[in-house]
Amino acid sequence: VVAGLRDVAREYCDRVLIGELNLPVKQLVAYYGTDLNGLQLPFNFVLLNARWTAPVLTQLIATYEAALPAGAWPNWVVGNHDTSRVATRLGAAGARLAAILLLTLRGTPTLYYGDELGMADVPVPPELVQDPFEKRVPGIGVGRDPERSPMRWQPGPGAGFTTGTPWLPIGDGAAECNVERQTKDPRSMLSLHRTLLQLRRQHPALALGSYAGLPVAETCLAFLRQHGAERILVALNLSESAQGIPLPPALDRGRVLLSSALDRGGDTISGSIELRAAEGVIVAVV
Repeated sequence: VVAGLRDVAREYCDRVLIGELNLPVKQLVAYYGTDLNGLQLPFNFVLLNARWTAPVLTQLIATYEAALPAGAWPNWVVGNHDTSRVATRLGAAGARLAAILLLTLRGTPTLYYGDELGMADVPVPPELVQDPFEKRVPGIGVGRDPERSPMRWQPGPGAGFTTGTPWLPIGDGAAECNVERQTKDPRSMLSLHRTLLQLRRQHPALALGSYAGLPVAETCLAFLRQHGAERILVALNLSESAQGIPLPPALDRGRVLLSSALDRGGDTISGSIELRAAEGVIVAVV
């Protein structure tokens, strides 16, 4: 069936087939099809409900990379309309680390609207519930409305989303958590996403490069992206205390391109990377 869909897609220019498949990795990658004649991007949801620890994430990434058919292009998702929002699951600092991970792993990232602002779940009172799951079996936590609240564009009534009554409540905090306000803040969550996307466009290693995991302390996650002579190292500290990551001689000198706090760009490293609590960095190896 999927191969037939691909045949139809070939009749048109610049088309891509994406499949929403919530499956274990082994079954998921089968949807790339024989000789890659299936979906170009079977959605990879392994990070959605993962335990957010460095060993777990490292293993999930390695397992997925190893399972991909030869020539298949990977993809990653950290938030969607069926899962509690990233900022609610991981907290504000964790959400910034998740943004770096999503936008630096090998493959195509999919970003769920509002996560670029750090939007959190919005409580929905029973009389405003829209999700059929919650309506049929209320009170057991299957409702998906909290992660589907309206996008916040600006302060004020309706948050720039509507002048009427929205389908779901906008929620508290919209006066600060909105596009207009965060655009003016050079260290906001939105600024972090925009800088990450800019780096992907500027550096072939991040857009197209290979992936290689690096052995580091169990509280940290690190990997190398490489394309031609360009090498970029990504290091994330998932703990609540500062961590030092010793670097092998071939990678021990570099320049920080980005920190999750957006305050260390241009810093040089030599011998090791010193990470603050819940900090991630992207380093151009020199």
